[in-house]
Amino acid sequence: MSVETGIPRDLLSSHSETAYFWGRVVGDGDLGEDCVTVRTTDETAARRLAAIAGAEQVDKRIREREYAHDTALTRTEEQYTVQVFGDLSARAAAAFGLPRDGQPGGYRLDAFTDHRRQLLRGLLEGCGTICFKQSSGTVGLSFVADDRALLDVVQRLLEATPIDAPTEEIAETSSGGYWFGVADEAVPTVGDWLYDGSEETGLFAPSRRRKLRQSLQQAESYDVDP
Repeated sequence: MSVETGIPRDLLSSHSETAYFWGRVVGDGDLGEDCVTVRTTDETAARRLAAIAGAEQVDKRIREREYAHDTALTRTEEQYTVQVFGDLSARAAAAFGLPRDGQPGGYRLDAFTDHRRQLLRGLLEGCGTICFKQSSGTVGLSFVADDRALLDVVQRLLEATPIDAPTEEIAETSSGGYWFGVADEAVPTVGDWLYDGSEETGLFAPSRRRKLRQSLQQAESYDVDP
């Protein structure tokens, strides 16, 4: 994997690496009293996140998780956890308004305006879902979170991109969280934009990018029954 961007000296600085890292933390991580935790099901992404954060090890375990829209279904998967100990948690909560120790967050992510693509890519890989819709031959791309305020921020980030990225209204999930989808007709454009340049930087989860590309290819070759 070729990585042309350097490792940032300060995880709170505006940088493509930090934008992706904090997108992943916000999407599937948390800030504890003295620890920042980020989770991923992709080993390559886990090791890249650890390199960005300067973490010495990556913890691997098996977990069972519910499907976002149907809590009656579960799946078993590998999960990798990266943790950074020290005062970073408190500093990030103050700098970016991230929720800490169960407190609500304000999500002040304007520091990453120049790296919006990497931030959104991290958010997608952290709390996004991708699926091929057999009934319509289209690809679904959605964001799911327990905190509605986070999804409001994600929608605003998508609205500010240089591409047309219309989204649906935020709705509740069966588990009590929230979600919204990108309009099906916009998913190919949004997906291509999100991962443009990712090969050069290494800031992506190979399994998630592969799933998106395979789903888009499946949609392109889909034949609608007469």
